[in-house]
Amino acid sequence: MSHHTTARTRPRTAAGVLLASALAATTAACGSSEQPLAAPEAYQAANGIALKGPIGSGRKADPDKPLEVTAEAFDGRITDVTAVDATGRYLAGELSADGRRWHSTTPLAGNARYTVRVSTVDEDGAAGRKVLNFSTGKPTAKHVLDVKFGPRAGTYGVGQPVTAELNVPVRSPAQRAVVERALRVESTPAVAGSWHWVDDKELHFRPEEFWPAHATVRVRSNLEGIKVGDRLWGGRSRALDLTIGDKVVALTDAGSHRMTVYKNDEEVKTLPVTTGKPGFDTRNGVKVVLAKERFVRMRGTSIGIAEGSAESYDLPVHFATRVTWSGEYVHAAPWSVGSQGVDNVSHGCTGMSTENAEWFFDYVKEGDVVEVVNSDGDMMEPFGNGFGDWNMDWKKWQAGSALTGGAGGPTAADRARLTPQSL
Repeated sequence: MSHHTTARTRPRTAAGVLLASALAATTAACGSSEQPLAAPEAYQAANGIALKGPIGSGRKADPDKPLEVTAEAFDGRITDVTAVDATGRYLAGELSADGRRWHSTTPLAGNARYTVRVSTVDEDGAAGRKVLNFSTGKPTAKHVLDVKFGPRAGTYGVGQPVTAELNVPVRSPAQRAVVERALRVESTPAVAGSWHWVDDKELHFRPEEFWPAHATVRVRSNLEGIKVGDRLWGGRSRALDLTIGDKVVALTDAGSHRMTVYKNDEEVKTLPVTTGKPGFDTRNGVKVVLAKERFVRMRGTSIGIAEGSAESYDLPVHFATRVTWSGEYVHAAPWSVGSQGVDNVSHGCTGMSTENAEWFFDYVKEGDVVEVVNSDGDMMEPFGNGFGDWNMDWKKWQAGSALTGGAGGPTAADRARLTPQSL
């Protein structure tokens, strides 16, 4: 999948994962395959290849400044540069047209140790190489950007988005791009995906389509020690592992008053239901199971109905499967069995018999999909009332990324990361 952003997926091969960061580094090296770095015939390049800035003798480079590799005193040119820190994070960079200078285009990590491998070719066409090492100083951060991933570890349905909550707001496109590049989403099997900024402190990640059934997903951050903005540096975060279960989709047709439940695209069961009556119409669109509550006391006052009015209610409800935070459930409604399969009489929930509600409650899990069609209600909002993420088309979703949403589109390095290739 990418992430979009820094999000990406694990290739399908058993051989392992092609790291997005490694892909980015390869592209950042201008894709040169002219003189492979590891070629056995390569000689040790002259001392004219150098890092700009303090290195060696116990001195540390300033992580606020870009890394520069120069060939000013070398009779030839640089063909390729890779720079990676001790944790495996690669720096993206650009090589000048004349091959005399390479500079990093993504931030250095603070308090890190880097190895830089430089490939060269001299004026006679002979390949060379040089390996340089340096360390960066400790960042003088005033603020640390922490990331908390959600949901909690476990097994979820194919509609479950990944969330990333930030402890401080990130507003500028450039800073958001730094954050996205460091947020990694790896899945097996691999799928295309993208981050979307919900607001300054929250991002959601989803594939273009639902997750594949039985996929495994790992989410992690490489932000630690990375400069995000002025006096703002990335902090540590805990990785998240998810398992995707069977594909379960419950399609509710408010016009025919039927819910059909599918498992892995095979019909399992059709249930008579009632949905929202006029004035309380059930929202259309794709929703995701948020929670399951065996007992809920539902009151009309919770949705703005005046107590004592004709529409007022106060009911004990069993086997309630929540699909919005504002109070829309699929639940047992024994009082409306006569209308189920015939008419819509609820205040917005999807009601069914106690027996059917218990079956549904036991059958579904968090992250499973509940879709409503042919209601006179509004469309489910993408954010703020549960997970309506799937109601946003893919182009608009990608437009919410700091990496793929710009007018210029993703860079070559980002395209490599966002669309992983099988090995």
